[in-house]
Amino acid sequence: MGQSAKQGKARSTIPSARVVGRVIRPRVQRFIFAGLITVLYLYCFPYFQGIRSANELPRIYLTMAMVDEGSFAIDSGVERWGKTADVSPHDGHLYSNKAPGSSMLAVPAYAFLKYTRKLTGEEPSLAEVTWVSRFFTGVLPTLLFMLLLWRFMHRFAPSLETRRLLLAGYALGTMAMTYSVLFISHQLAAVCIGTAYILTVWVTEEGLSLKRMWAVGLAAGCAPLVDYQAAFAGVPIAVFLIVKLLQQRRWQGVLYAAFGAIGPIALLLFYHSRAFGGALKTGYGASKSFAHFHQQGFLGMDKLRMEAFSGSMISPENGLLLFCPMMLLAIPGWFLMAKRKNYWHMGVTLSIAAIYVGFVSSLIFWRGGWQLGPRYIVAMLPFMLVPIGVSLTWAESRWPARGIAVGMIGVGIVIYSVSTAFFPHFPEKFDNPFYELVLRLLWDGHAAYNVGYLVGLHGFVSLIPYFAALGTLLVWIAYPAREHRKSALLGAGICFVVLASYSLFHGGGAPADKAYQWIVTVMP
Repeated sequence: MGQSAKQGKARSTIPSARVVGRVIRPRVQRFIFAGLITVLYLYCFPYFQGIRSANELPRIYLTMAMVDEGSFAIDSGVERWGKTADVSPHDGHLYSNKAPGSSMLAVPAYAFLKYTRKLTGEEPSLAEVTWVSRFFTGVLPTLLFMLLLWRFMHRFAPSLETRRLLLAGYALGTMAMTYSVLFISHQLAAVCIGTAYILTVWVTEEGLSLKRMWAVGLAAGCAPLVDYQAAFAGVPIAVFLIVKLLQQRRWQGVLYAAFGAIGPIALLLFYHSRAFGGALKTGYGASKSFAHFHQQGFLGMDKLRMEAFSGSMISPENGLLLFCPMMLLAIPGWFLMAKRKNYWHMGVTLSIAAIYVGFVSSLIFWRGGWQLGPRYIVAMLPFMLVPIGVSLTWAESRWPARGIAVGMIGVGIVIYSVSTAFFPHFPEKFDNPFYELVLRLLWDGHAAYNVGYLVGLHGFVSLIPYFAALGTLLVWIAYPAREHRKSALLGAGICFVVLASYSLFHGGGAPADKAYQWIVTVMP
């Protein structure tokens, strides 16, 4: 063989620079995308001790009681840090009326924090306990869940550009962000039940080992341990799982799943028994502050209410579809799935949506106090990504449709990402909270605690790096390539017009102004 032939053969075995670039570039892009999401999740610390959060404090007190005293009673926390609304008295003691799972998950984090602070001869502050609890039960699980979603959504959104748009919309433009950076268990429950669904699909449709079914059961069992209403999503998933396994004659998988669920369900029943005197008695049944809500009907549900539906879905005060219009993209997605005879995934996701919309529309206490969106249905959101992903994939080659989708996703990202950086709790006093509260705080130069405070920056200036990262990500997902220029411009225009139109909604008047003045007093 001649020298030139040898050189040609050698060259043929070496990947061309163009091929290497095609392999490396997507990996680098995924790394940058994940990095931007992570920075945005970690940058802000919306902590306001003065509001005495009825959702976070009972969970914190329970974590501290388990570590400090080996008890479920939260008397010591109440005595040290003060009483809050969501506590339940029983047998001479006070208990958290929340599902205990998130507090239990925070135990190792708090124990480690307490140990490290003990080395300096100090006790952890309430702010420090809040941060570690938020990080280990909200931020970290959600970021890990995003990795699962990235792989899973490939079947519904194969394009890398479309998947980035979809997952950025979920991570930054829905309640997933708000309830990841707060120690409120709704997003952790969504991670648990969403993981159960993903693993179920991988076992039944991609041939994953049946022994992995114990993980499906574990994730599904942890969901109600963390947040009671997450159990609703488990019903369609269970039907999907059982029918699929029976069709495949792999019924042993059902036993593996049941075995995995035993532990968390037994732990929940044990907690109920020790705290409230019965395995089937919850803290809501023992609650005094909101007993007139929780102890009516079934789990606080009695009948469908138009007020609850409109307030949770379309109201400028708290409506899901106004704060997160990308949810509307699920509707054409379901039609496309039906047209393509993808009935199983359409059925599971559509039934879960119907269950949660019906649930929040029939609750007596549907408003749920201070919240940024209808927080009781956070567990529904990961399932909406399936039909939304189908819609986005259909729209990616149709620039007007993609532009509309980009605009809808952009509205959610602006509302949730900006609100979380300022004040992610919308009191009932505000009829148009994004304008009356969030943008007013921005205009007046206020901001929640964030990384900028660590280097001496305060107010809006401290958020410049945050908004730089957010702006970079928004431009990237809207305009990832030259062929998307028209859809990016259309999307930006739609986003601006929609957000501007929200200024036309009526405000809360004098009560809202009074509430704003009080909120300013608890800002850093």
